[in-house]
Amino acid sequence: MKYLFKNISHLATFGPQKEITNAFVAVEENVITYVGKEAPEGEFDRTVDCSNMIMLPGFVNTHHHLYQSLTRNVRKVQNSKLFDWLVNLYEIWKNLDEEASYVSAAVAAAEMALSGVTTTSDMLYLYPEGKNSIFDEEIKGVSHVGLRFHPTRGAMSMSKKDGGLPPDSVVQTEDEILSEYERVISKYHDRSKYAMTRVALAPCSPFSVTEKLMIETREMAEEKDVLLHTHLSETKDEDEFCVEKFGLRPVDYMDKLGWLNPRVWFAHLVQLKDEEIEKLKKHDVGVAHCPSSNMRLGSGIAPITKMKGMRISLGVDGSASNDTGNMILEARNAMLLQRVKYGADALTPREALEFATLGGAKVLRMDDYIGSIEVGKAADLIMFDMNKLEFAGGLDDPVGAILMCDAKKVDFNMINGKIIVEDGKLLVEDIEKLIERQNEISNRLLRG
Repeated sequence: MKYLFKNISHLATFGPQKEITNAFVAVEENVITYVGKEAPEGEFDRTVDCSNMIMLPGFVNTHHHLYQSLTRNVRKVQNSKLFDWLVNLYEIWKNLDEEASYVSAAVAAAEMALSGVTTTSDMLYLYPEGKNSIFDEEIKGVSHVGLRFHPTRGAMSMSKKDGGLPPDSVVQTEDEILSEYERVISKYHDRSKYAMTRVALAPCSPFSVTEKLMIETREMAEEKDVLLHTHLSETKDEDEFCVEKFGLRPVDYMDKLGWLNPRVWFAHLVQLKDEEIEKLKKHDVGVAHCPSSNMRLGSGIAPITKMKGMRISLGVDGSASNDTGNMILEARNAMLLQRVKYGADALTPREALEFATLGGAKVLRMDDYIGSIEVGKAADLIMFDMNKLEFAGGLDDPVGAILMCDAKKVDFNMINGKIIVEDGKLLVEDIEKLIERQNEISNRLLRG
């Protein structure tokens, strides 16, 4: 298919052309072939009039736990902080199976698509005994919806008896973890441009695996040339744990393990000192900022304003620590939360939107083909219709209005040249059945 998007009222490219009014964008198959103010020559299979539309590159979500969409709003942990929240939910998650992984991944991906996500990462770190294939089912679930996917093969090797938090039934031996790393990289990691699936490695956290596994994971990532990811410095409890167990704060512990390098991105980074921020900048480490989760669990406010200059992205985090998977809301909360701590000029709407687009692409090292609207990049495009209630009276700056006026969802979402959302409706086969099945599985898990 060859598409022409004409008369785009406001185009924010997040590339060299910045912003264009009354713009034209052409797409052939899965690639952008033209961006500009004049209509391109040639014939097109479909022309879309975008006279009242705002167009952006698709959002890139860099931290999630898709399976947790099965356990949103669990009454018992509505008001718990991180460690207590985890201990309670592990007892539910230990019964996760292949169908639950598939269905929850598809449902979470569909929800994100409606909020403009075209690429998502995920950290699947919990593997009930004998169920390594839940990773494979997760990939199938996301593929059912059509998102570009960069899953991370997570891992936990320390249970309660080893000083960790999870039960024995969801941790694995380090030999099994390393073997699974190799398997999923070999099977799923696509190194080609415009790849729909890439894989990274992700020990869950410093308190869920051994020092030895952290080092061996880094070594394998270097050998296989894949990225590395983990949670870091999310809460004060974690800081205290690291000091007590390792004699080092989390960032210094990562430095000791060789984990401060350009293939790494960390989720959260809430409890940072100024000198630790400078160390992260020096080593070109990326960050997945998860403001909604940090607020919901009372973890604190990440000093993102001080991190400018790093590769900064946004993550909706697990649907159980956020209770939604709305990337528009994540960008709005990122903007507002920085202003709470650092003042009204701490973060602009465009800066927050850049974190959600090009920033995410840079963190995932995919900015050669996603994250901005440029000729030669993938056709990952989203649009907002300005003739919506939330925008009424707020169009002095249409691009800024997406966050300032609290846009509810996208009206159009194209991923790799395929339309996933049109006229605000999700074009995903069997989505109603998947939602129904998700609720049935959720009820079974919660009732034991």
